Amino acid sequence: MRKALPLMVQGTHSDAGKSAIVTALCRIFAQDGYHTAPFKSQNMALNSYITLDGKEIGRAQGVQAEAAGVLATTDMNPILIKPTRDHESQIVVHGKPYQNMQAKAYRSDFFQQGLRLIEEAYTRLATDYERVVIEGAGSPAEINLNDRELVNMRVARMTGAPVILVGDIEKGGVFASLVGTLQLLDPEDRERVIGVVINKFRGDVSLLEPGLRWFEEYTGKPVLGVIPYIPNLNIDAEDSVVLQQYTAQVDTRKELDIAVIRYPMISNFTDVDPFFTEPDCHVRFIKHPKEVGNPDLIILPGSKNTLEDMQFLEQSGLANELKRLSSNTMIFGICGGYQMLGERIEDPDQVESPLKEITGLGLLPIRTVLTQEKKTVRSEGWLQWKNQQLKVEGYEIHMGVSHVEQQVTPLIGLENHTDGVQSEEGNLFGTYFHGIFHNDPFRILLLNELREKKGLAPILERPSYTQLREESFDLLAGHVRDHLQLDYIRRKMEEFNQQA
Repeated sequence: MRKALPLMVQGTHSDAGKSAIVTALCRIFAQDGYHTAPFKSQNMALNSYITLDGKEIGRAQGVQAEAAGVLATTDMNPILIKPTRDHESQIVVHGKPYQNMQAKAYRSDFFQQGLRLIEEAYTRLATDYERVVIEGAGSPAEINLNDRELVNMRVARMTGAPVILVGDIEKGGVFASLVGTLQLLDPEDRERVIGVVINKFRGDVSLLEPGLRWFEEYTGKPVLGVIPYIPNLNIDAEDSVVLQQYTAQVDTRKELDIAVIRYPMISNFTDVDPFFTEPDCHVRFIKHPKEVGNPDLIILPGSKNTLEDMQFLEQSGLANELKRLSSNTMIFGICGGYQMLGERIEDPDQVESPLKEITGLGLLPIRTVLTQEKKTVRSEGWLQWKNQQLKVEGYEIHMGVSHVEQQVTPLIGLENHTDGVQSEEGNLFGTYFHGIFHNDPFRILLLNELREKKGLAPILERPSYTQLREESFDLLAGHVRDHLQLDYIRRKMEEFNQQA
């Protein structure tokens, strides 16, 4: 028997701020004493999250579960779509790879199976929780896809959820996008929308008042809130759309320059998030050799298609730049980035791409063979950093096994094996550990080593990233609570529940 009251957040387009609003509502309901869970039936994202039992879900749902103070499960995101190349994605079902599918085949062949998986997952959540905050994807007005969509109004009808529609004023045309979305909905679905939220507002809200009044009179839908933009919020991004806000230019006001290679299929780039909170660090994402410059630290993040991203490094000229800098610059590869630092990457079963083999950067003595089986696990071990040992935690998501080709110093010692490699010169590092920089003691040691190399005094007291994230959840929840008509929303949730 269902007991959860659902609420769904949809948007006029991708990156309207749905994930942040859902995160805030998860925290708000939890603060108000309700056992709360997030839910996104189908998520397309390359930033993923590993649950405690070693399953892979969308990173946003893992973060939303943390905001709600509950353990993330695959019921919160039963279907994860991870693009591997144009028109093809890996379909992850309840945390494990199902198969690679073309977009057209997914729509035609997976629909009924997906619908059943979604219904079953939501039913379990609704039985175990008191509130379920549901996130949509893209826009509910994508009329070319709506006959077989699995993530917007079909889910709202299935769960009996009232819908809040979010528009992003920062992109311009917010009233047009909200009105247009509402008008393209079927009458039944339009009635399900209890109001709209205007997100990422900057400026004097009094100047917006005439538009708000016009909108409510024209559509008959209330504006439930105008949410001011919050800068520097330390909450993980869902996908690479967010990277558009970052510059490739060096910020000379910061003492340390960190360059992250932005290849086409970049994944789990949230590994670098802790550096954004550091007072002396500037993080930039680069795609061209001319953008590289002379950074203090270069990071090669994860990739969903390691061979083709390695091909991108070669064709763009970035590979030559990395090799040129490798003798003196600290370079750190994580997961796919670790594989690219090696001698060779092989894909005999064409797991990721039609390419069966590619030469790596040749900076670390490893050879990687991609396999059909994906490793997804949370890990902890001891990191050997120069003459110190530090306990570190992280998580692994990879479909490759890397073989060390010669005697080298491993980076991390685990219970029954080692992970990663470090060069004899002490400036090249590779590991499968995502989240490695989230370990505060290691990050402090690394940054102070970079500072020492530049003749700068160490910074011994740095912010705890875990504490900053918790504070960000509270900040976001308080901010949304101040600007959203929560009493009206709660009343509508009760009304829809009585009608179900």
